[in-house]
Amino acid sequence: MHKQWSCSVVKQASAFFWFYVRLNSTKARPTAPLGSRILTNPDDIFKHNMWDHVQWTKEDQEAARQRAEENSSIQLPLTEQGKFSTNACQYWDQFYEVHQDKFFKDRRWLFLEFPELLPSSAEEKRTNACRSHQVAAEPASSSSRTNGETGHCQHNDPIQHSQKQIPFISRKQQVLFNCFNLTFHFISSQVGCGVGNSVFPIVNTIKNTDSFLYCCDFSARAIQLVKDHPDYDDSVCHAFVHDICEEADSFPFPPQSLDTILAVFVLSSIHPQRVQKVVNQLSTYLKDGGVFLFRDYGRYDFSQLRFKKGRCLSDNFYTRGDGTCVYFFTKEDVHNLFSKAGLEEIQNLEDKRLQVNRGKKVAMRRVWMQSKYRKPPLPSPS
Repeated sequence: MHKQWSCSVVKQASAFFWFYVRLNSTKARPTAPLGSRILTNPDDIFKHNMWDHVQWTKEDQEAARQRAEENSSIQLPLTEQGKFSTNACQYWDQFYEVHQDKFFKDRRWLFLEFPELLPSSAEEKRTNACRSHQVAAEPASSSSRTNGETGHCQHNDPIQHSQKQIPFISRKQQVLFNCFNLTFHFISSQVGCGVGNSVFPIVNTIKNTDSFLYCCDFSARAIQLVKDHPDYDDSVCHAFVHDICEEADSFPFPPQSLDTILAVFVLSSIHPQRVQKVVNQLSTYLKDGGVFLFRDYGRYDFSQLRFKKGRCLSDNFYTRGDGTCVYFFTKEDVHNLFSKAGLEEIQNLEDKRLQVNRGKKVAMRRVWMQSKYRKPPLPSPS
């Protein structure tokens, strides 16, 4: 029995060691962004469920374009389109009522593609920022100092003034603010969190660190499922109902208070005419140097090409049978969206993969966008 236990501990320690080495040997970044399983021999196509970095020929691109043009040739009448905006929350509530938390898998790939979510990488950035600030400032003012006990930079942090910037918050949120004013130094937010498929991989990683996660969704049913999850921990996470399309709705945190914002398959569900205002508003909540992390559907993804005629609302924007909507982005769309919000490009990738159903011997071309945009840091004092 003792021998079996020892063997189990050794295996776990070994697995953790190699994961740690992988992260640190690449400065907390994956060895191959977007995966490294390359299909070199067509005969091997059904040996795996997914192939990475799939190259499209000109013929492939043209066939996809024609298919999208064909299925969007008949659009829903404008008189019928309004319900998909006004009743969007109702459609998603119904979706979560039917599927609960069983439809999507937990996104355990998050930290490989978005290491910015890891507290360690955030601490490195804050430490470097603090050092550069100290060198530039002579002598250091009371608003720019390093805590000798924790080593965290405390210069001009908007969190310190949260009570002045938020006109009213509930007692529960007030305690939350007071708590992380004293303790938390890395704050993230996930918008459109659904039932927590991104939330809980993050929550289980940031426990016992000085990080805090906010997550919101406009579906009250989805947020309740998040709070009912056994891994939900309100000491490191606060889930709340919020419609990011409503400018009048306030967040439970002040502007310029977030280190990262995560939007995974969220912005595609918003009407293309409204999404720029959403990104503009969300970007105001990033700290200087904070990062907006984005992953969503790309143009000519398999899911776009299989829409039937009559489901198109506008160019590359469709409604599914359950009433939920989806837009398919290009790299240019993504770049314009974030650059117009005043953010700088770190990464803007088109992730083309081949998804394989080995049972049915079917291969599907998937296209996703993966991007990182940063709010410009304040210039160093001269």
